[in-house]
Amino acid sequence: MTQQIHHFHRHPLAPWMELRVSGPSPHCFRLHAHDEYSIGIVDHGSAVFHHAGGPERVNKGSIVLIEPGRWHACNPDQVTDWAYRMLFVRAEWVHEQLQATSVIFPHRALHDAKLAATVDRLCRPLDGQHAGVASHVRLLRDFLQRVSSLSVADEERNTSSFHAVHEALETLHRHPGAATSVQSLAHATGMSASRFIRHFKAATGVTPGAYRLNLRLNGARRLLAQGMHLADAAHCMGFADQAHMQRAFKAHHSLTPGNYASTAEVPEAGPR
Repeated sequence: MTQQIHHFHRHPLAPWMELRVSGPSPHCFRLHAHDEYSIGIVDHGSAVFHHAGGPERVNKGSIVLIEPGRWHACNPDQVTDWAYRMLFVRAEWVHEQLQATSVIFPHRALHDAKLAATVDRLCRPLDGQHAGVASHVRLLRDFLQRVSSLSVADEERNTSSFHAVHEALETLHRHPGAATSVQSLAHATGMSASRFIRHFKAATGVTPGAYRLNLRLNGARRLLAQGMHLADAAHCMGFADQAHMQRAFKAHHSLTPGNYASTAEVPEAGPR
């Protein structure tokens, strides 16, 4: 039986977060964005962290911080094994804890041994005890306060291109599984398709097609985490079929949706 390289951990007392543990492998990722805040640490090897302010090299002990909606990828520049852990934390939980409408990481890669020790503790599976979850919450809140800046609005949303495609973005977020064409989105904004695509890419960094695919994959991941069957998740998120979702999911997350659904570990809630 093939040993699983990737494992996902969730906790019934902390439904706002999910931990990914990826063992040594030459895994590569396409450019993608998450709905959650992401806090990660490299456990083995090295990779190149591609993001808007990068690229940056990250090595064993390096910390990676990513806000929701930030396009990024981490890949080795050679075919060598590397390993990492990543904690995904829901944006609404972070905003509530920090009493902010937006949280920004001034530095998306950190190389600090003391902070790395904290992230190492944060990126470990929780046990079933209430006290352990409460301690983790305090540690996570304190860490976020140390490494983030609070903002009332995302600075990237104050551009003319963002305002030009704002309606289209809202449509895609409301109905990621709908077969909405670029032409119809452009028409709703009063632009030609080519001009709309230029503004959309200036506002988001990617094309409308790539943006919608990312929304669909994030939506499929949420549905699978809730226990939905693969075929049903593919249908709900607008994929042509289960195989289409599987190919895209693997290219973006370096594992199949079936692997994702089957490797999740959820401990039972223990006594208070």
